[in-house]
Amino acid sequence: MTKRITGIVLIFLMGMLSVISCNKKVVSLTQSRTTSNSKAAQKKPYLLLISLDGFRWDYLEKYKPPNLSAFVENGVKAESLLPSFPSKTFPNHYSIATGMYPDKHGILGNTYYSYEKGLVFNYKNKTTAIDGSFYKGSPIWLEANKANMVTASYFFVGTEADIQGIHPTYYHIFDPNIENEVRVAQALGWLDMPEDTKPHLIMMYFGDMDKIGHDFGPSRDEKLKKALFDLDKNLGDLFKGVAATGLPVNIIIVSDHGMVDQATANLIPTESIMNDSLFLTVDNGSIVNIHPKKDVAIDALVQYFKRKEDHFKVYTTENTPGFEYSPKNKDWGAIQLIPDYGYYFLPKARIELIYKNKVKTIGVHGYDSKYEDMHGIFYANGPAFKNEYMLPPVKNIHIYPLMCEILGLKLPKTIDGDLNQVKSVLKGF
Repeated sequence: MTKRITGIVLIFLMGMLSVISCNKKVVSLTQSRTTSNSKAAQKKPYLLLISLDGFRWDYLEKYKPPNLSAFVENGVKAESLLPSFPSKTFPNHYSIATGMYPDKHGILGNTYYSYEKGLVFNYKNKTTAIDGSFYKGSPIWLEANKANMVTASYFFVGTEADIQGIHPTYYHIFDPNIENEVRVAQALGWLDMPEDTKPHLIMMYFGDMDKIGHDFGPSRDEKLKKALFDLDKNLGDLFKGVAATGLPVNIIIVSDHGMVDQATANLIPTESIMNDSLFLTVDNGSIVNIHPKKDVAIDALVQYFKRKEDHFKVYTTENTPGFEYSPKNKDWGAIQLIPDYGYYFLPKARIELIYKNKVKTIGVHGYDSKYEDMHGIFYANGPAFKNEYMLPPVKNIHIYPLMCEILGLKLPKTIDGDLNQVKSVLKGF
């Protein structure tokens, strides 16, 4: 991959070489509008947004990891963070980043069909995942760029995409093999940079709890606790390193969704409902988007699926339960198939592999946030936040205006989030 690196960033990378030499995918984007902080930006506080993918709302109390528990005890905690529907990784990370529901920001699922593009977006396909034209709205790093503020990201969803032609000033191409210790060292390295190039917004992603949850389900205590305590050590090192800088760093910790045990006996083969001559099928496990072919009547298709209903139900999109709004984005498709809670769509080949390995339970997510197992976390600590403060469950779209308030960024008028829903966590409110 061709890289264009400014002199300042080259000096930084050389200084960090002993720490991150194993990561060959660091990128600094010279076409970013902000490569140095304005004088006004240098006076702003610092914000570290950390995503712990798949961290369910009750893991902290259940397992009591020491560093994260101390962080929460002296800061702010919501009872839970409510994901948008479907409670999947890409749409909910991007809702946190933009303050918009998926219907508006356009990332409807980990995979979905785009009529504008005439193709299927898939988060595992780099061609689509890094194509910024799929991503609508103005993510937090873009607003920071507009304010001449340097930004950085280590794997946060959306930051690899050239949204409106812009990436964070410093970012990394996703590689799950990069160890957490390297990510922590990089974040602390960013905070050690000169004032004019030091990022005031740093975004990080850790996928440990999501992976272990999917592999074993969220009830395998010994597996979950081991993964959590390993992650907690990394977070403890990060907290200590941040404190040692003496900088006014505010830390927000979120997750995109929770997790629920899924009996493999209750998996539904996606192929059992597919009919390529009548419609396009886009499967997200907890929701299947149906796009009728030309001249195929929607009402006729609804009746077609009603005859097939077996632990799932068919809805026209506007009548589908789970949405917090009336969905209007054409990319949803005209019809949605929703499995009963406790059932989940998967391709036949994956189901067969699961059975071959005699796996009885896995972990899944994506369901309506009315199910508490789908809830994630919102924790915060730092000079902007109150101490020992608890708030009720909060929707993840409200995190964006909170971040803009802390960093003094202009708030776009088109967002769905509302600062009034969360401003009580800040000192002075």
